[in-house]
Amino acid sequence: MQEQMTQDDEINLLEYWGVIRKRWKFIISLMLIVAFAVAVRSLFMDNIYQASAVIAPVESKDRAGGMSSLAAQFGGLAGIAGISMPGSASLNEIKSLLNSKVLKEKVIEQNNLLPVLFPDAWDEEKGAWKKPGKPMFLLGVLSDLKKKVKAMASPKKPARGDAVNQVGPTIWDGLRALDQIMKVSIDQKTSMITVSAELNDPEIAAKLVEYFLAALTDHMSSEAKRVARTNRAYLEEQLLRTADPVVRQKINSLLGQQVETMLMAEVKENFAFKVIDRPMVPDRKIKPKRAQMVVLSSLLAAFIGVFLAFFLEYLEKVRKSE
Repeated sequence: MQEQMTQDDEINLLEYWGVIRKRWKFIISLMLIVAFAVAVRSLFMDNIYQASAVIAPVESKDRAGGMSSLAAQFGGLAGIAGISMPGSASLNEIKSLLNSKVLKEKVIEQNNLLPVLFPDAWDEEKGAWKKPGKPMFLLGVLSDLKKKVKAMASPKKPARGDAVNQVGPTIWDGLRALDQIMKVSIDQKTSMITVSAELNDPEIAAKLVEYFLAALTDHMSSEAKRVARTNRAYLEEQLLRTADPVVRQKINSLLGQQVETMLMAEVKENFAFKVIDRPMVPDRKIKPKRAQMVVLSSLLAAFIGVFLAFFLEYLEKVRKSE
């Protein structure tokens, strides 16, 4: 029984090998055609470069204990309860800010990035957006008519980026483009945040990362100053209302912290985070990996070719049996 099973396996393997030998030209031809097509297609793909920066949150002493005890003494002062030193943002808070639409919109507007993000639609000589062709024009007319009909039926304030007869990409288009270009990742072990930009222009990729770091610094420092001013006004009001020398001493200490925060926020440098590795213009692309694409596509074509070879052999046997 074992000898018979072994002979059957050998016969099956010989039959399989015979099918492959019979159709080897078809399999090789398919591999060459697919490899050539992928190679030609990869030549027309833009080289993508990645510029990145590594930042780390600035650690500061937490004042939550003193603030919470003071709030308990005054009763129900949730405005200052649990407040830590502004600027001591966590990893997830900084990542959320970098991914937020608020920060991305600031970056786009402050640096006029729409022509950079959509260079094919921008006329550099005229300094204006290119006019769409006839099909796009007709679609634009129909879209405007539809918007006007809807506006007449239910008039409302237009949303951001929905300006009538607006030519060129909108701020929403820019936000969607940055979602694809910018990447933010966290290394929990080292408490580092990596901000990277992937673009076909290495210089613009490096500048985008710099723009985001500058916008993040301005946003966090201005927010810290706003919070410190609010806390200061509240503490000064409580200072006038209380006569207890111990409580007044605590309030004066907290006032000093708020003033210190405002002064540090004015400096901005290394206020909320410090830059460990600044963005540099990359000298090598990260994709497309053309050689890898050709090899993988050739292997895939070989598997498909073998499958088709057995399928053709099966069809041939069916015809002969009929």
